[in-house]
Amino acid sequence: MPFSSLGLSEHLIKAVNDQKYTHPYPIQEQAIPAILKGKDILGIAQTGSGKTASFVLPILQLLQNKPASKNRHVKVLVLVPTRELAMQVAEVFQTFGLKLPTRLKTLAVFGGVSVNPQMMALQNTEILVATPGRLIELTSYNSVNLSEIDFLVLDEADKMLNLGFKDEMNEIFTLLPSKRQNILFSATLNHDINAINEIILNNPLKIEIEAEKQNIDLIKQTAYHVSDDRKGVLLRYLIKHFEMKQVLVFTSSTRRADNVVIKLLKNGIEAAAMHSKKSQGARTDALTKFKSGKLRVLVATDLASRGIDIQFLPYVINYELPRSPTDYIHRIGRTGRAESTGEAISLICPEDEHHFKIIQKKMGKQVEILPSEDLDLKGV
Repeated sequence: MPFSSLGLSEHLIKAVNDQKYTHPYPIQEQAIPAILKGKDILGIAQTGSGKTASFVLPILQLLQNKPASKNRHVKVLVLVPTRELAMQVAEVFQTFGLKLPTRLKTLAVFGGVSVNPQMMALQNTEILVATPGRLIELTSYNSVNLSEIDFLVLDEADKMLNLGFKDEMNEIFTLLPSKRQNILFSATLNHDINAINEIILNNPLKIEIEAEKQNIDLIKQTAYHVSDDRKGVLLRYLIKHFEMKQVLVFTSSTRRADNVVIKLLKNGIEAAAMHSKKSQGARTDALTKFKSGKLRVLVATDLASRGIDIQFLPYVINYELPRSPTDYIHRIGRTGRAESTGEAISLICPEDEHHFKIIQKKMGKQVEILPSEDLDLKGV
């Protein structure tokens, strides 16, 4: 099914073609026509399943027929859990909006930076992508008015609830008009998501996409047995031996991420950390350099990885395993996208073996675990 069959305008089809999108993902096939018809959406889909374009494209089209909004009265509100995801979603709106006859101003707002520039930038904004806490702060200053919202999108609602944004989200809902179109995306369907669904959605179309299943077959997965004290040197060996140029490394803590970066830099491998304790400027700079290929290794925690969306990322390395099989699938799903192959490597200590078996069982795939004892790691 081509994008041209989904009801999108010729301007948006040109924008899609410019981004080298060949055909829609399953969630896009279902969501785009339904949103164009004014339906509310409840989508259960992992990051990387194509959901951002599935709401960005139809919203941009529908906005073309809307009258211009009053200053500081935004038309579209997208709530997201992290600053990285806010910037990424705003960038998608801006990219696809370039070909439209009516240009629309999109702005991402989030905490961790000064509020004043964001207050000034809200002038004439029609599409606002926000983290809940910063949005409430901006409304308290009367910098933005939500009473004329036409479209409300909750992206990764489960993560917002896990991060404790429930009260903020409920406060924001009270500021919205009753008549609007609602789109909710979550990786899981649980009691809290159902509660929000009942509050904001009106007879929604439910779309459920299996967790990145379409990507896993494109990912070559391997693992290495290694003692904890040899992990760092094995990581450096793999990067150098396989001449990896763009590597996303996952750790379980901010402290470990910083330590891994220090060791990589000491051994001549350009690397940077990205986690919640880094300043917004440092996180943005690291992500920009990594996406452009100017940074060889980005070391990230799971939360900070939200918003790392690179179409042709070749390597993901699990320096430490995540707590859940779902997070493992999310991690390795950073590679093997857009029908391109990718490689995911996990470093497995003896205490990780049982947990890794559970991950493989949940994933439905057996991963070859190679020994590392015989590898020549001297001088790495």
